[in-house]
Amino acid sequence: MKQNLLSLVARSALFTAVFTALLTGCGKPDTSSGPASGEKQLTIGVSFETLQTEFWVASLDAFNAECAKRNMKMIQAIADGDANRQIEQVKNFITRKVDGIVLVPKDAKACIPIIKAANAANIPIALFNRPPDKSDARSVAVVADNFALTRETVTYMIGEARKTGAKHKAMVLIGDLGDINAIGRRDGFDAAVKAAPDVIEVVARVPTEWNQEKAQAGVVNALQANPDISFIFTSSDFLFPSIVSALKSAGKYKKVGEPGHVILGGFDGDATAWQMLNDGYLDATGVQDVYFKPSRTSAPESRSKTPSKTPVSSSTKGT
Repeated sequence: MKQNLLSLVARSALFTAVFTALLTGCGKPDTSSGPASGEKQLTIGVSFETLQTEFWVASLDAFNAECAKRNMKMIQAIADGDANRQIEQVKNFITRKVDGIVLVPKDAKACIPIIKAANAANIPIALFNRPPDKSDARSVAVVADNFALTRETVTYMIGEARKTGAKHKAMVLIGDLGDINAIGRRDGFDAAVKAAPDVIEVVARVPTEWNQEKAQAGVVNALQANPDISFIFTSSDFLFPSIVSALKSAGKYKKVGEPGHVILGGFDGDATAWQMLNDGYLDATGVQDVYFKPSRTSAPESRSKTPSKTPVSSSTKGT
């Protein structure tokens, strides 16, 4: 039986946090029923760096739904991975005198000029799922605790590995280290395996830069160099197609409980991971609650707390 630990209560709270952050900056009370009679309709500019994965598509849909519920006008823009384009998009929001801005930046550094432009225009800005680097720019960031969620997920995987009575050689797929989330997930993985040297030996660290082709090439090379790898964690579930393809080519894609099964875990809880759980191939994934986060950003699934980080996460595991 597969157990989904996602909390419906947490979903509602995350959306509330996003909108609370912006509404507070706008000097408005947080109300989910739309503006009071006689008040103007608020306009929110939402800029996403990418719609590359199911998580981002679902997040944008969630923002659309939340704005509609609150009778807010939403202007959206997608930068398609171009930091300069995103700066221009946000400048357009400012020119149009939006009441608040939600930003999913390309990386922690590229967003600083964007935040400062919003500050100069006295427009509140909230960053969704990707916090900025340290600076004097003023913003609110709504994110999961990537470190804690990854550590919890990998610790669960280690528990499954321990049940086999054998020591496992491990591979980790690392995201784009310009993304603070990727750093948190890498460090969460390292913390978990460091606590279990009797069970896990990390023999391959695959840099992916959030790129499917680079991920697949790295996994193929790692499996060729270490054909006895039996434990793989990916920093994002959207890379599972690359992992599955490489495992199938190596004859190592087996269901949980079957001889030769490679213990698999990931992060995001997307549709691919959920299907792999249902089909019996995936051991665990850390779930970011996409419904909770947008409301927390506009007004951010292990259990999380950090500066501007809210408990928004849980784990989904095969049982």
